[in-house]
Amino acid sequence: MVSRRLSQEAGHRRKFLAVIDGTPECERAVAYAARRAHNTNGALVLVFVMEPGDFQHWLGVEQIMREESEAAANEALNSHAERIRGTLGIEPELVVREGKKTDEIHALIEEDQDIAILVLAAGSSSEGPGPLVASVAGKGAPFPIPVTVVPASLTDEDIESLA
Repeated sequence: MVSRRLSQEAGHRRKFLAVIDGTPECERAVAYAARRAHNTNGALVLVFVMEPGDFQHWLGVEQIMREESEAAANEALNSHAERIRGTLGIEPELVVREGKKTDEIHALIEEDQDIAILVLAAGSSSEGPGPLVASVAGKGAPFPIPVTVVPASLTDEDIESLA
């Protein structure tokens, strides 16, 4: 169960959440979420979740790996943010979390009561839509807010006409 959304109340704006994860389809989700936020006077949140299993080493090595992973996460977020600022003139909110991806997305949604829509993109490979889309559509814990799944095959022109 998720707390009540505040995006329709005075002083709040509906936020679209997109996950930055390095997959090819991630770009399509970000493009759609950014365009929807722009067209509806909403806001955009980009989240990068670092998996905790990557840091199970000796203490010194673990700290170095965590710092490198966080730097890579910030670089990925900033790259997307620059593109969004340049094309749409909106300032996305950037979030880095560490943990299991679905757990951290749920936690972020619970913490930020303005997040009203999660935007994901389905992969176009024969292996399926991608692990995050599969977890949302699968038998795991349902997401507490609406989820928009964007086909990875959409062009920028398609996204602009749909968003």
